[in-house]
Amino acid sequence: MIIASQRGPVSFSAAPDGGFVARRGAGGVVSALAPLVAATPDACWFAAAGSADDRAAVRAGAARVDGLDCRLLAVDEDARRMQVDIVCNSTLWFLYHGLFDHVRRPRFDARFREAWDAYGLVNTDFADAIANAATDGDVVIVNDYHLSLVPEMLRSRRPDLRVVHFSHTPFCGPNTIRVLPDTVAESICRSLGASAAGFHTQRWADAFSASVRTVLGAPPHHPPFAASLGPDVDALESARSEPGVANARDALDGLLDDRVAIVRVDRIEPSKNIVRGFLAFDALLDARPDLRGRVVFVARVYPSRQGLAEYLAYTNEVEQVVDRVNERWATAAWQPIVLDARDDYPRTIAALERSDVLLVNPVRDGLNLVAKEGPVLNRRDGVVCLSREAGAFDELAPAVEMVHPYDLDQTAAALATAIDLEPAARAERAKRLRALVTTRNPRVWLDDLVAAAG
Repeated sequence: MIIASQRGPVSFSAAPDGGFVARRGAGGVVSALAPLVAATPDACWFAAAGSADDRAAVRAGAARVDGLDCRLLAVDEDARRMQVDIVCNSTLWFLYHGLFDHVRRPRFDARFREAWDAYGLVNTDFADAIANAATDGDVVIVNDYHLSLVPEMLRSRRPDLRVVHFSHTPFCGPNTIRVLPDTVAESICRSLGASAAGFHTQRWADAFSASVRTVLGAPPHHPPFAASLGPDVDALESARSEPGVANARDALDGLLDDRVAIVRVDRIEPSKNIVRGFLAFDALLDARPDLRGRVVFVARVYPSRQGLAEYLAYTNEVEQVVDRVNERWATAAWQPIVLDARDDYPRTIAALERSDVLLVNPVRDGLNLVAKEGPVLNRRDGVVCLSREAGAFDELAPAVEMVHPYDLDQTAAALATAIDLEPAARAERAKRLRALVTTRNPRVWLDDLVAAAG
């Protein structure tokens, strides 16, 4: 079995002795797949070398990790940068999550077309490397929108391979796909339709099918499939005892005392809808004077993609709205919103354990694994307020409070309902939610992908 993804399961940094130190990569795909790949005989993982130290480790033949056959590709750095920054982060991410302000963006010009050529070069490097390494009939699992063209390239190079492409993002509908230049939309639809294409929920699979029909005039050659990823419960339980969690737990208990905790855990990025979440909390405090002083919104949000102007602007907007809400409602003894921008895993574990209400309100999300991990870790029968636009909502709807991500008053009412829920009802709902989120796990998900590959 071969796994391909833009980001690898490990990254490397130069050591003082001239060698290289390997560190586990971040992200849900890595967390879910790395232990399974390591336990699968003859499995290997192809990824792009993402830093100067990664590329130096490749050149030195030192990009190896015990127990995991990880093969980093030293793709052209300029091409990789254009592929990631211009095509993936600034275009496809915005398109699939419905983030474009169409009055002003996107604009497709010579710079974009140069970047699209670079995207093709990086995809070609992956396809060539996989085609050369795969054995007869190998299963190849290609992950996400960075590598959309790889399935068709592999189909032409190695028709014997069983290829599946899995999107961890949503997919846009037929009206939105038409925003892309025709040749780009056709290339993506034709490639993903050339093999089994998977998504976290049937909604995104249906959107993909509809887009393919619109762009190519016919349905995908292979019907797309839905396979939702679930949390690794054993890994989460082990994480409770990681260094730093106990101290983080004590610090949070000291901060909150006996107050109700609304918690969110996110990267700071526009699709996560963080600003509207704080504005809904502001509306809640406005409508419910009895909650002032009794509730604290603990926001563990940390910056991402700070090289993009949209993300820098959104980070500033998040900080400004927090300041406004705190200035409006804070007292000498109470700070309504506690914003913690540190990327600190022990603090995240402690916050999810302590939450009485977990707010997950993205404008659109492929899945949102936090909505599933939170109930596993939580120790207080916490209620999840979940956006109906998150892929996880389709599975968890019976046991969560639905959130309309654009409706501040509705979100405030959902938060109030969650806070007011009686203990017996909270316990029953938490039990039901935990049962739903543990129905699937990374092993089940990977087995579904292998089966879909044929």
